[in-house]
Amino acid sequence: MNLGSFALTGAPPLFRNPLFCGQNRFPDRERYRDAFAGIFERQYYNNNGPLHEQLETRLQTFLGVRHVICTSNAMLGLMVAIDALQLHGRVIVPAFVHPAVIQALRWTGLEPVWCDVDQRTHHLDTRQVIALIDERVSAILAVNVWGGACDIGWLRQIADTQGIRLIFESAHAFGCTLPAGLVGSFGDAEIFSFHADMILGAGDGGCIATHDDELALRARSIRPSYGLEQPVRIARVANARLSEAQAAIALMNLDDFPTHQAHNRTLRAAYIRGLSSGIEGLTLHEPSGVIQSNWQHLIVTIDQQAYGLSRDRLIDVLAAEKVYARRGFPTGIHLGAEANLPNARHLQTSCLELPLGAHVTTGDIERLCELLARIQRAAPGLRSRHGS
Repeated sequence: MNLGSFALTGAPPLFRNPLFCGQNRFPDRERYRDAFAGIFERQYYNNNGPLHEQLETRLQTFLGVRHVICTSNAMLGLMVAIDALQLHGRVIVPAFVHPAVIQALRWTGLEPVWCDVDQRTHHLDTRQVIALIDERVSAILAVNVWGGACDIGWLRQIADTQGIRLIFESAHAFGCTLPAGLVGSFGDAEIFSFHADMILGAGDGGCIATHDDELALRARSIRPSYGLEQPVRIARVANARLSEAQAAIALMNLDDFPTHQAHNRTLRAAYIRGLSSGIEGLTLHEPSGVIQSNWQHLIVTIDQQAYGLSRDRLIDVLAAEKVYARRGFPTGIHLGAEANLPNARHLQTSCLELPLGAHVTTGDIERLCELLARIQRAAPGLRSRHGS
């Protein structure tokens, strides 16, 4: 293999226009202009405006829940939900997780109890959860990753039997369908993200979904909401209100959700075709626990020995070609050498997200899959030239 054909060794990048991860879905200029014209005419930008209220109502119907409380971002949504649940002590959380989840727990004064994940599904290993529950544990915080879902029924049974709360961080799972219905109505609270990376993007934002009337009232007070008919006493507020601008974009992307979901599925099918010949050491992750995914993430795992390069070195090679792949999650400080979390540690170094979203085409994916195969064949030379 000619190493001179790679941008890392001096050749022109394969892609003229960069490929990025994340959905990055925004309405066209005309729709955007019309929506924002109404905001300027009303001169009402925040504090539960009409678009904000419309979004909450539509999401309640879409998700099939009694209450949706929108927030300025998902991390604040999780912080508000945790505080509204009045948890104490310790909370069981997967060890393979975005740091924002841990930051939300720390903000509310809670101690995370690390539970390893299943290496195949990347979800909380339910077999280990029961052993971690003691009198100090007040909740399980499970994370639905990569357009899939945890074993929700089993976690609900554990939580009910133990008399503890169950929260789902479902930033990756908006619109995903289980046999029992859409993700969003199965925990005491579920949190979604409207970050630009997500299929229901609003630039940023998020929401709490719940059937619990008291929890919803407390969450609206902590967020806060003006004009509550039943104000409750709270210890603090989070100033986490969603703006009218964010609500406008989220409403348009909610209208377009079926189209975006179908486009994601088409792109995923292109990856499946492109990788069908098999690239040694690269395994495509399949969203688990759902009968219909939103397909918003394309995740592969890299076996360094079989592929010939480490995940991080592959990221460098791809970046030179203007393909900006990402690590599954930023490295967690809890994954030290002393931690008995082998699956989380393995995924932390092997999980890779590839571009898939509004600005990626099937042609891009065909070229990228060919590039991945070419890199694998050239791995010995690339490794000796630039490290593992």
